[in-house]
Amino acid sequence: MPETWASSGVDLHLDRTGPRVRASLEGQLREAVRSGQLSPGLRLPSSRSLAADLGVARDTVVDAYGQLTAEGWLVAVS
Repeated sequence: MPETWASSGVDLHLDRTGPRVRASLEGQLREAVRSGQLSPGLRLPSSRSLAADLGVARDTVVDAYGQLTAEGWLVAVS
């Protein structure tokens, strides 16, 4: 059964049944950007917070955020 994360009007569904949890998370975030659910400038939750909400390892979220940043879907601000 997919896990759900909802914050700031964004509703993501993560399918944790397959072996590719990170790919599922990346796909959901890409689609949220593509569809306008994630608007420019929206701050995503911290990797710790999102990992806890979804019940996945923090490294999974860190890797997904990193990959999407490298691809230009997300922007990291320090």
